[in-house]
Amino acid sequence: MLNWASDVGGELDASAEGFVKAVEATYGAAADPSQWPRALWAIARCFGDVGAAISYQRDDGSLGAIVSPGMEPGQREYDEHWWQQDIRFTRGHELGFVAAGDTITDRHVVTEDEIKTHPFYADFLAEYGLRWFAGTNISPDPSMRAVLSVQRVAVKPPYSDEELELLARFGRHVEAALRLGIRLLDAELTTLSLGDALARLGVGVFLLDGSARVLFSNPAGQRLTGAGLTVRNRHLSAFGGVQQRALSTAIKTALAEPPDSWSAAQRPILLDGGGSHRFLAAYVLPVRARANQPADIVLSNVRALVVVPASGPSDPPDPAIVRDLLGLTLGEARVASLVGHGLAPRDAAERLGIAEATARNLLGRVFAKVGVSRQSELTALLSKLVLE
Repeated sequence: MLNWASDVGGELDASAEGFVKAVEATYGAAADPSQWPRALWAIARCFGDVGAAISYQRDDGSLGAIVSPGMEPGQREYDEHWWQQDIRFTRGHELGFVAAGDTITDRHVVTEDEIKTHPFYADFLAEYGLRWFAGTNISPDPSMRAVLSVQRVAVKPPYSDEELELLARFGRHVEAALRLGIRLLDAELTTLSLGDALARLGVGVFLLDGSARVLFSNPAGQRLTGAGLTVRNRHLSAFGGVQQRALSTAIKTALAEPPDSWSAAQRPILLDGGGSHRFLAAYVLPVRARANQPADIVLSNVRALVVVPASGPSDPPDPAIVRDLLGLTLGEARVASLVGHGLAPRDAAERLGIAEATARNLLGRVFAKVGVSRQSELTALLSKLVLE
C-alpha cells in the first residue's frame, strides 16, 4: 500500500505563480474532464500536500470522486470499506450548514482523542500515513452536493486558518469549472467527441474564439437565444445595458493573457430570462491551449466558454447564485433558496438532510444578513434579484 509518511506530501508551490497555474489547470479541465487529476495535483502542490479530491453526489444519489494522481488506491479502499465510517463526512454535512464559512478541517468535526482512536483515523488514514483534511463546499449544480478537499500527512501540522482561506478561493474556481465539467464526466458522454457531448447537455454552452466570436453553441444554448441572450454578428450579447456590460467585461477578462482576475472567481451574470426562466445566469470561463492538447476540432480555436444554467419558472433559484448575490454561506443559501421558493422550514430541512432546528437557525441568520423578517419578504427579495 502507498504510504506518504516519509514524504511531506510533494513539492510545495505556494507562490502567486503556483496559484495561477493551479487555477489555469482548473479551467483547462472545464472542457476536458481527463485533466481534472492534473488540476487537483496542481491545487495540492499549493499546500505542499499529497493530493486533492472532488467528491460529488450524482442526480441519482450515488457518489462519485475525482482524485489527484497517486490517491487512487486509497480512494478505492475508501469506496469499498470505509465510507460509512468517515465521521468527517457525516459530521461535516451538518456542520457545513451551521458553520460561519464553507470551509472546515478536522478540528471542527472531531476531537483529539478521536483522531488517535477512531478506526477511520487509526486504521484507514494511518495505513496511508495520512491524518489531516480540509474541505470546502461547492455547488456546481443546484441538485448536486460537492466538496473540494486536500489531504495531508500525519507528520505535518494541521491546516491553518490562512490555508482554509486559500482552499475557499480555489473552491470558487473549481465550482465554476465544474458547471460544465461535471456533466462531461458522465461515462457515456466521455466516449463521444466534445461536440457530440455538448449537444446532449441540458445546460447552454457557447464556445468563443480569441476575438470573442461564437464558434459553437449547443442546442440548449440556442434555445436560450431570445431569452436573455442573443448572437449578433457572431458575438454573444445580453439583453439590458447593465447585463451586456457585465457580460462583455467577463468575456474580456477571460480572454486576457494572463488573466487579471484569478484572485477571485467571477460572479455569475444574472440575466433577464423573461417569462420562460425564473433565473438565468452566465458563467464565463477561460480556456488555455496546452502543448499536448488533443486535436479536437471543437476546441482547437476556443479561448473561452460561456456556460448558461437556467431554472424554470417553478424551480427554486440556484443556491450558488443566491450565495454570491446576497453574501451568504452556501449552507445559508441552500435554505434561503428553498424557503424563499415557498417551502416550510421543516420541508426544506427534510430535503437538505438536516435537522429542522438547524434549518430554522440558518433562516434566522439569512433574515439578519439580508434585512428581512418574514418568509414572504425573502420570497419577494429573491424574485427581484438583479445584477447591480
